Amino acid sequence: MSQQTFLPPNRSRKKRVIFITIIVLLLLVGGAFFYAQSRLTPVDRNSNKKVNVTIPQGSSVQSIGTVLQKEDLIKSKSAFRYYVKLTHVSGFQAGTYLFSPSMSLGEMVEKMEKGEVSKQPDIRVTIPEGRQLVEIADIIAKNTKFTKDEVMKKLDDKAFVNKMKEKYPDLVTDEVMQKDIKHPLEGYLYPVTYDFYDKNVSLDEILDKMVGKTNNVLGQYSGQMEKKKFSAHKLLTMSSLIEEEATAKVDREKIASVFYNRLEKNMPLQTDPTVLYALGEHKDRVFYKHLEVDSPYNTYKVKGLPPGPIASSGLMSIKAALHPANTDYLYFLATPEGKVIFTKTLEEHNKEKAKHITGKEKQNTEK
Repeated sequence: MSQQTFLPPNRSRKKRVIFITIIVLLLLVGGAFFYAQSRLTPVDRNSNKKVNVTIPQGSSVQSIGTVLQKEDLIKSKSAFRYYVKLTHVSGFQAGTYLFSPSMSLGEMVEKMEKGEVSKQPDIRVTIPEGRQLVEIADIIAKNTKFTKDEVMKKLDDKAFVNKMKEKYPDLVTDEVMQKDIKHPLEGYLYPVTYDFYDKNVSLDEILDKMVGKTNNVLGQYSGQMEKKKFSAHKLLTMSSLIEEEATAKVDREKIASVFYNRLEKNMPLQTDPTVLYALGEHKDRVFYKHLEVDSPYNTYKVKGLPPGPIASSGLMSIKAALHPANTDYLYFLATPEGKVIFTKTLEEHNKEKAKHITGKEKQNTEK
């Protein structure tokens, strides 16, 4: 019987394989580096073309990259996005910029970061958070050639609402046309600053831009909305209640938790801003007589959410509506100082009310 011999591994062959692998890796890394570098260089160094590009307030990096690529000013919107991320750019300023295909991606980014605009807006409209549609119409009227009545008429026009439904089907649905809705597009005009670079801009364009902004914002949370089985209308309705109850010092997530806890227990929401919305007028205080107003928006008399939003809510309230805090609170009370006190029972709530509201009123009366 012969003895089997095991041959030692071929070391030279092994070294050759390792050497070739290293060379291939270096070529791949080098190729990727040079490819990335090529994406950052000008589209055409010799171009004399000039392009005005308008960056709206609140535009995302992705949307800006899409616009620049569409105008043939950059080679890749993906490269633009990664460049901004890797260079830790703090943010871009809205405005109209004069760009050229001869500019590098870095040069364009620097211009937008510094706000080196080529043209100031002809019209600027700033919508603060928590404003109702009639207030927004007034703001638009003060900054454009349109009257408040014209703005409201357009917003309530069925043809215009249907136009928004067709253009933004995920946002504007049949829910806005329910019979109890006061204004179909209440809560659908996003609160932010809008710049227009044409003094003859139409009212349709102005309002379309505001609805479109809401569509873009909510589009970022479509997955979360689907998971929670929230329609855009329901989310905007809940977030508007949070917005109207919130102050600068309050935790919106806790306010959201109170609303959700009350809904779960089939308790009326009993939020004063819905009463004021039903009354159609501003009041510094809501009295018991006001709570009797006969309206589907009166959450003291009607359980559940009101038929629709009661104001335009900002991002913080939208996020709070999607991610409420995990609490057992069923009540909250805003003090005259702006502090919000959360409680679990009616007894606790009434004690805090007597301490911070009723008691102080009595002291002031006695003085």
